[in-house]
Amino acid sequence: MIIGIGSDLSDIRRIQATLERFGERFTDRVFTEVEQARSRRKGDAAASYAKRFAAKEACSKALGTGMRAGVFWRDMGVVNAPSGQPTMRLTGGAAQRLAALVPPGMRPVIHLSLTDDHPYAQAFVVIEALPASATDGPKD
Repeated sequence: MIIGIGSDLSDIRRIQATLERFGERFTDRVFTEVEQARSRRKGDAAASYAKRFAAKEACSKALGTGMRAGVFWRDMGVVNAPSGQPTMRLTGGAAQRLAALVPPGMRPVIHLSLTDDHPYAQAFVVIEALPASATDGPKD
């Protein structure tokens, strides 16, 4: 059962300008340590950050809150499965909101798709609720 869908488009040039202007003040406020480490390793850090920024926006839309109701930037982090497939790890207010959306006896699975084609980065998030006993798909 689909319980939330969100999408976002981010301008890589805008993220680059924000990185140049605010540096760590911006990255520390918006991105988790895992996201920062991964983005710093990339040849185009701005594109990497832009995809993660878009993912956070898309996830907040899928949660139905946007960046309010106790959902903060660092409550949502892009992580990768051992296969490299991206997904979201939620903590704090975002995790609480997710728990409130999931019907009893079900567990959430967050599907994430990221792409970029300069100057834009895009993310799609689908939050699915599966029976708690289901063994297929990633477990969050």
